[in-house]
Amino acid sequence: MITVHHLNNSRSQRVLWLLEELGLRYEVKRYARDAKTSLAPPELKAVHPLGKSPVITDDGATVAESGAILEYVLDKYGNGRLRPAAGSAAHRRYVYWLHYAEGSLMPLLVMRLIFGRMPRAVPALIRPVARIIANGVNQAFLGPNLKTQLGFVESELGKGAWFAGDEFSGADIQMSFPLQAALARGGDLAGPKTREFVQRIEARPAYRRALEAGGPFEFLR
Repeated sequence: MITVHHLNNSRSQRVLWLLEELGLRYEVKRYARDAKTSLAPPELKAVHPLGKSPVITDDGATVAESGAILEYVLDKYGNGRLRPAAGSAAHRRYVYWLHYAEGSLMPLLVMRLIFGRMPRAVPALIRPVARIIANGVNQAFLGPNLKTQLGFVESELGKGAWFAGDEFSGADIQMSFPLQAALARGGDLAGPKTREFVQRIEARPAYRRALEAGGPFEFLR
């Protein structure tokens, strides 16, 4: 049976959602973030050397990284579900969005989060300077790049019901976290199709069951 080493308020929520969409049996081993630092506990390093989540164990295999976990689960248990046929145009889109989520969009959102917190994380004496630097980076780099990326996402969502085309797929599960993060961190650059996409995924029964299995998911809020 698959064991999900689940860190609260993390990307591992996507793994629970994937398993619920497939109707697979699994167990959840819970880990709690440090209340002050929000970092994962050291116990996760006993599962994977990086000590981060998501990570699963299954039949002696340990698999980390959201995209790798998704591919592993669909390869072994998917039976053709949640993944377009190989060689199709839909499959090419599926592969693209599977990698785009963490490769292109999420790094910008993480940087925005870090620079947004930076003025509060430094001594009071230099906070004005830190605030100027953070605002400068956001205005000159992060804001324009996020506007470009989220504008691209908005235009692509106009081409079909889901990211890979007309059928819901693992690419939509993978894209959920960065788009939820984008809305949670202001949402000023997200378009109506993006907002509608997030509403649709959060209304899916399997998504709601995953929330029940994983517990409160407030990190993005």
